[in-house]
Amino acid sequence: MVGLIILGSTLFTNQPGIAQTITPSDVWQVVYQRLPDFPRENKYINKENGKVAENNTLANRLIRYHVYTKGRPPNYRLDWKLTLADYLGANEVMYDSSYPGNDTLRENPIEGDRAAIARLTRSQRNTLLEVLVNIFNPTSQNTSAPRPNTTANPTTSKTPQPPQRTGAELLK
Repeated sequence: MVGLIILGSTLFTNQPGIAQTITPSDVWQVVYQRLPDFPRENKYINKENGKVAENNTLANRLIRYHVYTKGRPPNYRLDWKLTLADYLGANEVMYDSSYPGNDTLRENPIEGDRAAIARLTRSQRNTLLEVLVNIFNPTSQNTSAPRPNTTANPTTSKTPQPPQRTGAELLK
């Protein structure tokens, strides 16, 4: 059994035979190693020194929002889906004042980050979810969702489907 313990800003993964420490401040670098085309969104200026905050990336802020702002566990795919739904405006409201980077950057990156996530395709978002879950829960690599283009998705149909009607349209 694998356990995940959050102490301060360090995540400890207890795995039989493997001692591993993952800090959220390091995870964003692994995300970009595995997904080099994932948007960096690191053009923002640091309030204190007036320089570009190159390490304050979208992946870094996404992880901090997920773990610290929302308090969601980082090792479950569903929780990451909820976080992406926040970014897409389909779940919980994201508040400017509590968004990571708001207190350290001259410009709050929330709108740019939401736009960057919205530009990703569903396949890219699913790949991001898989990478994040696998980083925080390495044993899930064997049980995660199939990679794109490796197996058929039974819920995806090639036959065009009629548009879904809402309640108001059904009353007409």
